[in-house]
Amino acid sequence: MTTALILLGLVFGLIFIGVPIAFALGATAAIGLVVVHGQPLQVLPQCVFSGINYFPLLAIPFFIFSGELMNKAGITERLVRFAALLVGKAPGGLAHTSVLACMFFGGVTGSAPADTSAIGSLLIPAMEEEGYPVDFAAALIASASTMGPIIPPSIIMVIYGATVGVSVGGLFATGITAGILVALGLMITVLLTNRAGKFPARKERITLVEVSSTLREAIWPLGMPLVVVGGILGGVFTPTEAGAVAVLYGLIVGFFILKTLKVVDLLPMLHRTVVLTSTVLMIIGTAKVLGWVFTVLQIQRYLGEAFLNISGNPGVFLLLVNILLLIMGTFMDAGASVVLLAPILAPIAASLGINPLHFGLIVVLNLTIGHATPPLGLCLFVASGIAKISLERISRAIAPFLMAEVATLMVVTYLPEVVMFVPRLLKYA
Repeated sequence: MTTALILLGLVFGLIFIGVPIAFALGATAAIGLVVVHGQPLQVLPQCVFSGINYFPLLAIPFFIFSGELMNKAGITERLVRFAALLVGKAPGGLAHTSVLACMFFGGVTGSAPADTSAIGSLLIPAMEEEGYPVDFAAALIASASTMGPIIPPSIIMVIYGATVGVSVGGLFATGITAGILVALGLMITVLLTNRAGKFPARKERITLVEVSSTLREAIWPLGMPLVVVGGILGGVFTPTEAGAVAVLYGLIVGFFILKTLKVVDLLPMLHRTVVLTSTVLMIIGTAKVLGWVFTVLQIQRYLGEAFLNISGNPGVFLLLVNILLLIMGTFMDAGASVVLLAPILAPIAASLGINPLHFGLIVVLNLTIGHATPPLGLCLFVASGIAKISLERISRAIAPFLMAEVATLMVVTYLPEVVMFVPRLLKYA
């Protein structure tokens, strides 16, 4: 146990001094292989490759590339106009529009930072121009972007399913309701913040022509998550096949329907896809090796005993898991956290009678909230850069929205049927 704690301390120490997560995990895994298990250093690349040589992970580059295609095709403005149509003349309409736009956009990209960048670049300046405080606007976008990895299709859910052996389609089914709950929580927070009625509302009347044109524009970007998720939940294709279908859909929409894509756009998009995919897979591969080292050191058994010694009550266990993962999410990549912690925590949860899909959603929701949590939440850095404000200022402004997301997390944790009725309806649970 002492050796495992030293290795854990080394990982966190390297991350805190600025070493990239993949290299921190890889260096610690190499030390574990050589010093603890007497393996030659040459086996590390082979072990890393074995960690990512898993067919379901092929869905990751497909989903990343499909998100690149749809974003480049100019769907952001279409989704924002559709969200604004749904909000209508509600007070604080642009703020509510921002939340809905992030939810819809998350169903296309599955990435929180991409959500922040695309929606924030458009709506943070627009909200500031309408009189919203710029720190409020940036904080709202950063917090709403966390729906990206929750609303299916979700890359982090693919990683969790591949790591733990849980149905990715079932996880997607839980994410539908959870994403809507997060959106409702943020919109209620906007309403409470706007009790004095200081946020502007739309004054122009909504015409039938506007409704018709907005719906025509939105049907194609909204069609991708419907086709992909519907195909998975309906058993038509696997998540990996769904990723390929998403790419095909994006190519058809971008080149032949919207006609906003050009052949010269493909190379930069493929380059970004390769870079992002290699980053994610490098983290997963090195985390898998370190996880194997920890398995040999029996850290799972020690941590399981530690949790159960505190309490054998499932509610207490879930509270401790929430606290642990919220802290982990503030400074560690979600994919690495899943690969390292999910194989340890999931068996304990199962032994306490917690549904594997429910527990998987709890893990994913915790870690996605970390994208917007100070001091190292990536969405905070992206949003503060767009708004040109300090990290300290956006960190203060985001507090009410984080409280709303944590409240939603508690609902999901302790009222499982709220999110489990869709998987049960689709025979996943």
